[in-house]
Amino acid sequence: MNGKLVILAGGISSRMKKSESSDRELDPQLIKDAELKSKAMIRIGENERPFLDYLLINAYESGYREVVIVIGEKDDSIKKYYETKENKKIFNGLEINYAVQPIPEGREKPLGTADALYHALKLKSEWSGSSFTVCNSDNLYSQNALKLMFESKYKNAMIDYDRDGLNFEKERIEKFSVTKKDNEGFLVDIIEKPTIDEIESARDKNSAIGVSMNIFKLNYDMIFPFLETVPLHLIRKEKELPAAIKMMIDKFPKSLYAYSVSEEVPDLTSKEDISKVKMFLEKNFPNLP
Repeated sequence: MNGKLVILAGGISSRMKKSESSDRELDPQLIKDAELKSKAMIRIGENERPFLDYLLINAYESGYREVVIVIGEKDDSIKKYYETKENKKIFNGLEINYAVQPIPEGREKPLGTADALYHALKLKSEWSGSSFTVCNSDNLYSQNALKLMFESKYKNAMIDYDRDGLNFEKERIEKFSVTKKDNEGFLVDIIEKPTIDEIESARDKNSAIGVSMNIFKLNYDMIFPFLETVPLHLIRKEKELPAAIKMMIDKFPKSLYAYSVSEEVPDLTSKEDISKVKMFLEKNFPNLP
């Protein structure tokens, strides 16, 4: 059975472009990449490999063979890169398709992650009746996490990361969405920008605080209607995937199982992340072809 994976890469990387780096030794080329390219295409790896290469490598090693990358309508750099003869040979075992997420008239950026997944599933209507994994393009999920989603016996699942194992600074991690589960481990809520009280109330039976890093296994037919109907966030004015998932589990209780995992997840949000992620790749991916 071939795993199905959707990678969300249609955003405009505004936080990365606007951020600053205090690292005076950071390669000027990487700073230029961060200001001009999608985060997934920053040439942060060995031999100038873009960050997205490493996610695709982990996906292949975890059993995925069908991949849809959601790209922006104004940036076809991802498609151009992976459609070259050389890269088609390197990623020969993956069937890569591209779903274009449009920017509606009157807006400067796309409609958010739920809208991105909506366009991916419209492209892959033949996936109806099955489940798939969806994740961000600016996080490097481990083979362990990707396999858990692919091999899960549940139609819907997520990786519920132990906040203390992610290796992020406290100020940053306190802004992450926290999860609430029932006693059997099924998701009951995802709380964005939680207060201190909400964080404490989210502790599980082992006293751990779980956070979402936006990697889910979802059943096509169960999630699709909510991707269409999820409202815009009141402040950000985007259709967000966690909101659509919350709508789904409200209608179908005990329909999404949360797997507790404690491990580091490299994250490219701002220029400050580049050096740390680069060191992680050098340590964990030596001697790639």
